[in-house]
Amino acid sequence: MAYRFKINDHQYVFNDLKTLLAKASPFRSGDSLAGLAAASYEERIAAQMALAETPLLHFLNEAIIPYEKDEVTRLIIDSHDAVSFSRIKSFTVGELRDWLLSDNADTITLQKMSFAFTPEMIAAVSKLMRNQDLIIVAKKCIVVTRFRNTIGLKGRFSTRLQPNHPTDDPRGIAASIIDGLFYGSGDAVIGINPATDSPAAVSKLLYMLDNLIQQFSIPTQSCVLCHVTTAIQLIEQHVPVDLIFQSIAGTEKANASFGISLSLLQEAYEAGLSLNRGTIGNNIMYFETGQGTALSANAHHGVDQQTCEARAYAVARHFKPHLVNSVVGFIGPEYLFDGKQITRAALEDHFCAKLLGLPMGMDACYTNHAAADQDDMDNLLLLLGAAGCNFIMGVPGADDIMLNYQSSSFHDALFVRQILGLKPAPEFEQWLIQQGIFNSEGNLLSVSPQHQLLNSFK
Repeated sequence: MAYRFKINDHQYVFNDLKTLLAKASPFRSGDSLAGLAAASYEERIAAQMALAETPLLHFLNEAIIPYEKDEVTRLIIDSHDAVSFSRIKSFTVGELRDWLLSDNADTITLQKMSFAFTPEMIAAVSKLMRNQDLIIVAKKCIVVTRFRNTIGLKGRFSTRLQPNHPTDDPRGIAASIIDGLFYGSGDAVIGINPATDSPAAVSKLLYMLDNLIQQFSIPTQSCVLCHVTTAIQLIEQHVPVDLIFQSIAGTEKANASFGISLSLLQEAYEAGLSLNRGTIGNNIMYFETGQGTALSANAHHGVDQQTCEARAYAVARHFKPHLVNSVVGFIGPEYLFDGKQITRAALEDHFCAKLLGLPMGMDACYTNHAAADQDDMDNLLLLLGAAGCNFIMGVPGADDIMLNYQSSSFHDALFVRQILGLKPAPEFEQWLIQQGIFNSEGNLLSVSPQHQLLNSFK
């Protein structure tokens, strides 16, 4: 059906829900590249006004990618919680915005409602929100997961220790890990992007991480971010796989470009559970996403990049992940041009994922050819910390020498924790105190050169 809104004497017409969502999006370079963006600021406002008047029921009756052609659409529709949705089924998108901002939408209520929302509904309401709205609503969405520690508790702010190396040199990786641990990084996961996806290389790294975690009784989990098929193969060989990683997207076609399907993810999920390596929980999956993924694979079906991104969260939540994060500025300025667009996208992604029930973190990052710098990331990190983001990345010097992009450093995590009064995961915090890395007040201590962690790698 067509959607209309009149401004002055001009009647704007949007032929379908997919077009309306795209035209209502805050401007970003990727939607312009795809020919989906509003042609003018006035058209964008008209689309947002028309979207605000759109009943939520339309999102159940008008699939933006046909049910018959896309398994992600089928997952979204088939997993929809109609009983919980009955509470808001009379709402328009604008009324949903008002309700989310009200005290009636508290933490417990939103936790119960996560499957009442479809990704498209939540993407739609985000398009009507200012940044402060995205932050204050996301703050209410507390999503807690467990494997060897507890991530996502109120007042906690975790980090993925990312010790990548361009040749997977174990000594270089170990040096980065020790550096990160001494700054209190690594409670979300110690996660390595391998330079090669070969099972032998990945296995070597997994054994090294497992030995470190076991030797020092570190209450965290490891992950080598190989393809899910490699992880399945290694699990069959009884290699110590903690979290299973995969990049995912919001359409079946985009996921196929990654070499995955929902059935393959299910196979990996069941394989990971069979190892029973978690000590306090069994959230075993780690997913990464990012706006522009489907567009870069020419698999977006004319859907704007932020709505495609929200659809990826339906894939993620189906597998009860321990961690999810958007690598928000990683694809480049063709999709998110500058610091302003990256910041907006990050707050949208965090908001949408949290409302859909995901333990969302963020890689606050940018490529060297984007119009962004570390000041932009400093600003974004504080906004994410205020919004209740579960975790960020910890990269030596914020400069990933293997993936060649700029992210957040071990120091950045300390900065956010100090400014906002946040702490690491409770089990990891206690370990840091026991190791003499933090004091009982949670402040960083100067570590002796004779610390046992240092000596173990000499």
